[in-house]
Amino acid sequence: MAVAGALPFMQRMNPEQEQPSVLEPLEDHPKYQKIRDLDKGTFGFVQLAVDLTTGEQVAIKFIERSQEVSKYVEREILNHKRLIHPHIVQLKEVFLTNNHLAIAMEYAAGGNLYQLVARSGGLPEPDARWYFQQLIFAIDYCHKMGVANRDVKLENTLLVSSARPLIKLCDFGYSKDEKFQSAPGSKVGTPAYLAPEVISTTRGRTYNGKAADVWSCGVMLYVMLSAQYPFGRPEDTHLKTARQMHVMLQRILSVDYQLPYNKQVSPECKHLLECILVADPEKRITMADIQRHPWFTRDLPEGVAHMNDQLLAQQQHMMAQYGQ
Repeated sequence: MAVAGALPFMQRMNPEQEQPSVLEPLEDHPKYQKIRDLDKGTFGFVQLAVDLTTGEQVAIKFIERSQEVSKYVEREILNHKRLIHPHIVQLKEVFLTNNHLAIAMEYAAGGNLYQLVARSGGLPEPDARWYFQQLIFAIDYCHKMGVANRDVKLENTLLVSSARPLIKLCDFGYSKDEKFQSAPGSKVGTPAYLAPEVISTTRGRTYNGKAADVWSCGVMLYVMLSAQYPFGRPEDTHLKTARQMHVMLQRILSVDYQLPYNKQVSPECKHLLECILVADPEKRITMADIQRHPWFTRDLPEGVAHMNDQLLAQQQHMMAQYGQ
């Protein structure tokens, strides 16, 4: 992807250090058999495995066991397991191996949105709208369930292979539930996607995690269209990594961005970006207003606009039946 300092800027802001891992935790496991390694990240590593009881392929995230489970891992499990949505990877089960806590999830075989955008050098506007619509419905559902994601980005957006690819959000390691967990106040996430209020927060202060998610969705739309980060510049490449990061964060704080000169974007799309990338979260467009914006509603499949309300009603009905 043609972005100055892309790899450093894609690193998560995380106060915890990654630990070394034993990479064959499924050896002789009675239910799952490893197929291959998929990924390694801040909280552990992911393997593709087959469920020997069903033949279904699953992605399993492995996290080093310790005397105390990380607060981020605990939140991920508690929040993710409640989120049942067509555009969110399903959490199937959590189990223990000798050395790891394992989280088995639905496997999306189409790679992630970052890889797609990098290969294509930016998506045509109708394609970007298709993925953005799905993203917004997924995040809107999370918010209505009380969960702010806090790490919305292309790498956490997986693709399901089909005639027209569908997306599924996959990582809730930094998520916060507004009802059962403390209000967001820490600087977590991926720097290029951080909202100004997250960057400027100080100890003891909190911010609206849902409004910060809206900002990150706007960054995702910009990147899908241009294959560049809105607050990076090609001329930054001569700077050292730390200096690049500082310059980028200052641009975010001042909302200093412009679309690449060689990218044609409709006035309606530009307007939506201008409504999302607003420094003051109180003046930033809301998730509900995004879903009413003319650019967003164009080519929206019939009935999809009411999908989240129907899902929430069904889930509330099921919870009431089972006395939860």
